[in-house]
Amino acid sequence: MWPLYAAGFTTAFGAHGIAASLGGDAEDAVTSLLVLGGLLALYDGAEVVLKPLFGTLADKIGARPVLLGGLAAFAGASALYVVADSPGWLWAARLGQGAAASAFSPSASALVARLNPAAKHGRAFGGYGFYKSIGYTLGPLLGGVLVWTGGLRLLFVVLAVLGAAVAVWGALTVPVAAPLPKARQTVLDLARRLADPDFLAPTAALAAATGALSVGVGFLPVSGRAAGLGPVATGAAVSLLAACAAVVQPRAGHALDDGRLTTRSGLAAGLLVTAAGLACAMLPGLTGVLLGAALTGIGTGLITPLGFAALASSTPPERLGQTMGAAELGRELGDAGGPLLVAAVASLTTLTSGYGALAALIGMVPVIAFAHRRGLSATPEPETEG
Repeated sequence: MWPLYAAGFTTAFGAHGIAASLGGDAEDAVTSLLVLGGLLALYDGAEVVLKPLFGTLADKIGARPVLLGGLAAFAGASALYVVADSPGWLWAARLGQGAAASAFSPSASALVARLNPAAKHGRAFGGYGFYKSIGYTLGPLLGGVLVWTGGLRLLFVVLAVLGAAVAVWGALTVPVAAPLPKARQTVLDLARRLADPDFLAPTAALAAATGALSVGVGFLPVSGRAAGLGPVATGAAVSLLAACAAVVQPRAGHALDDGRLTTRSGLAAGLLVTAAGLACAMLPGLTGVLLGAALTGIGTGLITPLGFAALASSTPPERLGQTMGAAELGRELGDAGGPLLVAAVASLTTLTSGYGALAALIGMVPVIAFAHRRGLSATPEPETEG
């Protein structure tokens, strides 16, 4: 399991380390916010397009070769900029990193499910989410230190070495999980399966969690600066958010496996706590920033392992890669949709209203689900004659 956890760390560290560091070195071809935004979008854009495809490929040929190939490609794409060190190759390297992460990220999730019994899926995904959160937490800090020390090339050197090391580690220790025989699937069959509530509910929760997390990372520092807080305080708030998510995920997974928490109640609680965190972010000053960060981190930490465990338990083993790839696509859409919603509302009113809009949207999901279940239970059964 450790190489799979390392793969999760790699994709998170690569995305956030680069995101925090691009634009920090004037010699590194990042000359405007437009160019910076394009470089950041390349990574996420490649993931949105390619994750479902690589997930399906993992089911067809096995998740292990897709995992190892993706890690090797990540190392190669990172090394590309180290060798070339020119603006054009920086774009190519960033696109290559995103495409490679699209391969090894859903493959790692599928292997986490395949290599663990269903009774331990909560623990397994809790651990996987923990190390991914560590990557999100350390990425901006370590990335900034590396760029400050040796420029953007040094950061790419570290990413290339990291990708290669995890690939070798995985090749030596990750067992072969041969593709399982499966019945022929039509496009209509796929559409039915992806429209099933067993897929839609956890995927929607994961998308909501990712959207809230992105909003917290992107907008809480803005709120902090508006309240007169310095960079240390705003940076600490973002770190608190990621740290809370990292600490909660393994505990949520253990509680699920031990029967102390159900998927339905856990996801509902996570969504409500996340909504409460966004609502707290509406409070003025340091109190709002810290409460918003802590509660959003706790809520997303509850949702992530439970959502993936639910998907693994409801998916045929031979379709795990496809399901994880589609779920990752849902997360990427949440990653983009959450900040876009908050930014759109904030542009028309205030950032506080943007937090409130997303909080209301996320909070309505468990409330509507509860009302729907109450309505079903209250519906009288049809009378039978005789």
